[in-house]
Amino acid sequence: VQLQAFGGGLVQPGGSLRLSCAAPGIIFSINVMGWYRQAPGKQRELVAAITSGGMTKFADSVKGRFTISRDNRKNTVYLQMNSLKPEDTAVYYCNTDRSYRVVAIPPYNFGSWGQGTQVTVSS
Repeated sequence: VQLQAFGGGLVQPGGSLRLSCAAPGIIFSINVMGWYRQAPGKQRELVAAITSGGMTKFADSVKGRFTISRDNRKNTVYLQMNSLKPEDTAVYYCNTDRSYRVVAIPPYNFGSWGQGTQVTVSS
Protein backbone atom coordinates (compact mmCIF):
# COMPACT_ATOMS: atom_id res chain seq x y z
CA VAL A 1 0.00 0.00 0.00
CA GLN A 2 1.37 3.39 -0.99
CA LEU A 3 0.03 6.27 1.00
CA GLN A 4 0.03 9.87 -0.06
CA ALA A 5 0.55 12.72 2.34
CA PHE A 6 -1.21 16.05 1.90
CA GLY A 7 -1.15 19.46 3.48
CA GLY A 8 2.40 20.68 3.15
CA GLY A 9 3.40 24.17 2.19
CA LEU A 10 5.43 27.22 3.02
CA VAL A 11 4.98 28.62 6.50
CA GLN A 12 6.80 31.18 8.60
CA PRO A 13 8.65 30.16 11.75
CA GLY A 14 6.20 29.81 14.60
CA GLY A 15 3.38 28.91 12.25
CA SER A 16 1.28 25.78 11.99
CA LEU A 17 0.35 23.19 9.41
CA ARG A 18 -1.84 20.13 9.48
CA LEU A 19 -0.89 17.17 7.36
CA SER A 20 -3.25 14.36 6.47
CA CYS A 21 -2.86 10.92 5.00
CA ALA A 22 -5.61 8.58 3.90
CA ALA A 23 -5.10 4.84 3.83
CA PRO A 24 -7.85 3.22 1.80
CA GLY A 25 -7.98 -0.49 1.21
CA ILE A 26 -6.46 -1.62 4.49
CA ILE A 27 -7.90 -2.60 7.82
CA PHE A 28 -6.96 0.82 9.07
CA SER A 29 -8.24 0.40 12.58
CA ILE A 30 -5.68 -2.28 13.48
CA ASN A 31 -2.67 -0.71 11.81
CA VAL A 32 0.04 1.42 13.32
CA MET A 33 0.41 4.72 11.49
CA GLY A 34 3.59 6.72 11.20
CA TRP A 35 4.71 10.12 9.99
CA TYR A 36 8.27 10.51 8.74
CA ARG A 37 10.37 13.25 7.25
CA GLN A 38 13.47 13.51 5.17
CA ALA A 39 15.50 16.67 4.82
CA PRO A 40 18.05 17.12 2.04
CA GLY A 41 21.20 15.15 2.77
CA LYS A 42 19.69 13.45 5.80
CA GLN A 43 18.18 10.06 6.48
CA ARG A 44 14.48 9.61 6.78
CA GLU A 45 13.39 9.81 10.39
CA LEU A 46 10.29 8.99 12.36
CA VAL A 47 8.39 12.08 13.44
CA ALA A 48 5.42 10.47 15.15
CA ALA A 49 3.57 7.19 15.34
CA ILE A 50 0.20 6.14 16.67
CA THR A 51 -1.03 2.64 17.41
CA SER A 52 -4.52 1.30 16.93
CA GLY A 53 -5.11 1.88 20.63
CA GLY A 54 -3.97 5.48 20.49
CA MET A 55 -0.52 5.11 22.00
CA THR A 56 1.82 7.68 20.53
CA LYS A 57 5.52 8.15 20.03
CA PHE A 58 7.27 11.33 19.01
CA ALA A 59 10.76 12.30 17.98
CA ASP A 60 12.40 14.33 20.72
CA SER A 61 12.74 17.28 18.36
CA VAL A 62 8.98 17.65 17.94
CA LYS A 63 7.67 16.77 21.40
CA GLY A 64 5.33 19.42 22.70
CA ARG A 65 4.90 20.96 19.25
CA PHE A 66 3.44 18.19 17.10
CA THR A 67 0.46 15.95 17.72
CA ILE A 68 -0.66 12.87 15.84
CA SER A 69 -4.23 11.64 15.64
CA ARG A 70 -6.27 9.19 13.65
CA ASP A 71 -9.85 8.90 12.46
CA ASN A 72 -10.64 5.24 11.96
CA ARG A 73 -13.95 6.03 10.29
CA LYS A 74 -12.15 7.98 7.57
CA ASN A 75 -9.03 5.77 7.44
CA THR A 76 -7.02 8.93 7.92
CA VAL A 77 -4.13 9.98 10.09
CA TYR A 78 -3.22 13.58 10.86
CA LEU A 79 -0.12 15.42 11.96
CA GLN A 80 -0.74 18.78 13.57
CA MET A 81 2.45 20.79 13.55
CA ASN A 82 2.67 23.90 15.69
CA SER A 83 5.49 26.28 16.52
CA LEU A 84 7.27 25.26 13.37
CA LYS A 85 10.99 25.85 13.07
CA PRO A 86 13.25 26.10 10.02
CA GLU A 87 14.76 22.76 11.01
CA ASP A 88 11.35 21.15 10.46
CA THR A 89 11.77 21.78 6.75
CA ALA A 90 11.61 18.42 4.97
CA VAL A 91 9.49 16.18 2.83
CA TYR A 92 6.97 14.49 5.07
CA TYR A 93 5.69 10.98 4.42
CA CYS A 94 3.22 8.66 6.02
CA ASN A 95 3.26 4.91 6.14
CA THR A 96 1.58 2.05 7.90
CA ASP A 97 2.00 -1.50 9.06
CA ARG A 98 0.45 -3.86 11.54
CA SER A 99 3.80 -4.11 13.28
CA TYR A 100 4.84 -1.40 15.70
CA ARG A 101 8.46 -2.41 15.16
CA VAL A 102 8.25 -1.74 11.43
CA VAL A 103 6.62 1.65 11.94
CA ALA A 104 8.48 3.00 14.92
CA ILE A 105 11.96 1.47 14.87
CA PRO A 106 14.62 2.04 12.21
CA PRO A 107 15.16 1.05 9.47
CA TYR A 108 11.39 1.21 8.87
CA ASN A 109 11.23 -1.83 6.60
CA PHE A 110 8.24 -0.90 4.51
CA GLY A 111 7.78 -2.44 1.10
CA SER A 112 7.30 0.95 -0.49
CA TRP A 113 6.87 4.64 0.18
CA GLY A 114 4.24 6.86 -1.28
CA GLN A 115 4.47 10.46 -2.32
CA GLY A 116 5.41 12.87 0.40
CA THR A 117 4.48 16.48 0.93
CA GLN A 118 6.99 19.31 1.18
CA VAL A 119 7.01 21.41 4.32
CA THR A 120 9.15 24.52 4.20
CA VAL A 121 9.55 26.74 7.24
CA SER A 122 11.11 30.02 6.29
CA SER A 123 10.63 33.73 6.73
